[in-house]
Amino acid sequence: MAAAFLAGFLLRPVSIWIALIAGVLILLCAGATCLLWYQKHVSAPVDQMTESARKIAGGSYGTELAPVEESGLEPLREAINAVSQEISRTEKMQSEFISSISHELRTPLTAITGWGETLMFDMNIKGDSREGLKTILRESSRLTGLAEELLEFTRIQDGRFKLNIELLDIEAELEDTIFTYRELLLKDKIDLRYTSQEEELPLVPGDPIRLRQVFLNILNNAAKYGRGADGGVIDVSLTSDAEAATIIFRDYGPGIPEDELPHVKEKFFKGSISKERGSGIGLAVCDEIITRSGGTLTIINAPGGGTAVAVRLPFAPESGKAHNTEVHS
Repeated sequence: MAAAFLAGFLLRPVSIWIALIAGVLILLCAGATCLLWYQKHVSAPVDQMTESARKIAGGSYGTELAPVEESGLEPLREAINAVSQEISRTEKMQSEFISSISHELRTPLTAITGWGETLMFDMNIKGDSREGLKTILRESSRLTGLAEELLEFTRIQDGRFKLNIELLDIEAELEDTIFTYRELLLKDKIDLRYTSQEEELPLVPGDPIRLRQVFLNILNNAAKYGRGADGGVIDVSLTSDAEAATIIFRDYGPGIPEDELPHVKEKFFKGSISKERGSGIGLAVCDEIITRSGGTLTIINAPGGGTAVAVRLPFAPESGKAHNTEVHS
């Protein structure tokens, strides 16, 4: 029976075969057309919107999606653009407000610090009054540093942040910073141990003032957050490979919770362990400086405890490169 049925099916007229093949081809063409339409008018626009949304979420506020032709996705595009623009306006207002407050704080803080330092020369101020005066000076210094960090943040946000790049002896810059800061650390019973590079290093392109700012900020964080059972110890080492110099700052404190490590360089982020006060933007500014210098700033929990901060700065391709080049945002 099966053989007879198959023979009869194969012996059908050619016209039926042509009709069947034509039907299959029509179905295939229709399917391909639908697939192409879907990819062009749905899949591709959705992919573009997804990528733009990722950029907006990553901080590219004000990013706008291109119009979507012949698609029901246009209302979604308009909604995403409206959100992006609103966030951008809010960020601008926040930046302007922070900048204004920081500038307003500088004048009274300068006056407080100046008068405080003047009064310290008065030997008639003794006992608790002198200790109170020291507290005033310490807190005014802290607030002045906070105001400066906030100003740096607003410069990054509105595009006024710049580096004056020149070719540097990075070892000399680092050693000058350590020499300056070591005595201050000793007063707080913190031992700063430095291991230098034996061979002479090629020059590094960078802004000397900004790089010292980075070094001091990292050392200050190590002093504040890195006090361990062994007392205060900070290790600084300078190494190199064929392409770059790497400076490692290591403390012996409690370290950073693993779930917080990916966020420590984010603006306004504050860890849960330390009770130290701060703006939460110092490392964000440092990361910006190192990134714009062509390098990387990496923070990890060191083996055996504590935190290690690695600053990697590439060597200049040619020592004859032009000096004093401004790098804007």
